[in-house]
Amino acid sequence: MDIYLDRRAVRQIRLSAQEAIEEGDTESLREDILESFTEDQVEEIERRLDNADFFEFLTDILDEWSGDDMDELFELLETQLGEVGIDLKIDGKSEEEGEEEEEEEEEDDDDDVEEEDDEVEDEEFEDE
Repeated sequence: MDIYLDRRAVRQIRLSAQEAIEEGDTESLREDILESFTEDQVEEIERRLDNADFFEFLTDILDEWSGDDMDELFELLETQLGEVGIDLKIDGKSEEEGEEEEEEEEEDDDDDVEEEDDEVEDEEFEDE
């Protein structure tokens, strides 16, 4: 079975994980991860778990998580779900990659503005 987490769910988990890293509290992170899955998905996961308790499953994952790397958290989720026959698909890329691309786009925009300024200056000198 495949389960897809959309960008909104991934972003919410990342924000909650960052908060958990800063505050050292994983309770709200566990709740946010749980809320990222639909009721049907949770029921299917629980059918496949030995103890049939997704909340406890998430507790075990968070206990195993080092608590400082969000990508590690997603890897643990993927691995642990994979062990019960569920392939977790995460929509989009990591937030860090998205931020890097945004920074590159801003730099490109800045370069374009500088080039336009140079062209305007060149034209002004030509007119004189």
